[in-house]
Amino acid sequence: MRRVIHLNDNHPRFSHWLIPGGLIQDGINNFGFVPIVISIVEDDDGVRAGLMRLLEKNRDFRLLASYPNAEAALRGIPQARPDIVLMDINLPTMNGVECVKKLHALDPSLRVIMLTVYENPEQIFDALRAGAVGYLLKQKPSEKLLEAIRDAHQGGSPMSSQIARKVVHFFQTDISADEAGELSAREREVLGFLAKGYLIKEIADQLGLGFDTVRTYIRRIYEKMHVHSRSQAVAKYIHPSPPSM
Repeated sequence: MRRVIHLNDNHPRFSHWLIPGGLIQDGINNFGFVPIVISIVEDDDGVRAGLMRLLEKNRDFRLLASYPNAEAALRGIPQARPDIVLMDINLPTMNGVECVKKLHALDPSLRVIMLTVYENPEQIFDALRAGAVGYLLKQKPSEKLLEAIRDAHQGGSPMSSQIARKVVHFFQTDISADEAGELSAREREVLGFLAKGYLIKEIADQLGLGFDTVRTYIRRIYEKMHVHSRSQAVAKYIHPSPPSM
């Protein structure tokens, strides 16, 4: 293992560790500003290199680690504790959904965005139920991907418009009777926008509410639906549990 120090305009001071099974960076810039710390799990060398270049040229983000498979990610991510993980769904041996499930069991606060070429509704819902907070197609333009990372870091649940349409197609207006009775009309309205892939700011604009007010509604929805993330709330809304006998 060897340490490499980088000095350049985009990252005035940072270093990374070159290690078997992944690349780990450490350090912080000198601007008194803390970037969003990202780890990547992607088996395709070209895609992984492209994501790394995209993050490294933007000072809002800092690449912490990249992993070529789920097994390496499970060894590194729980200790590294990045702000956001970009996870490919079609990984060798253990797929991305199973990896997210295992990571989420270790750290429920971990925010994972799935990156995929697939639009399979079952994969979408499996990923959300496993604990992913967002689901994006790999064809998404670079600036849109960076915007989605920022949104997820602020508590959002970003989805590509194509993915959001799949979610809406499977949208069910009823959640379980107990939960439906507990949610207010406004909370139902906010939850509906979440299921359609709207960002917090977009929901606030649509409803004429403040950003913090919408976040408060989302927190109440969590509490009433007994979930810990927006993706879990959306998954539960779309596929409600059958009533107990």
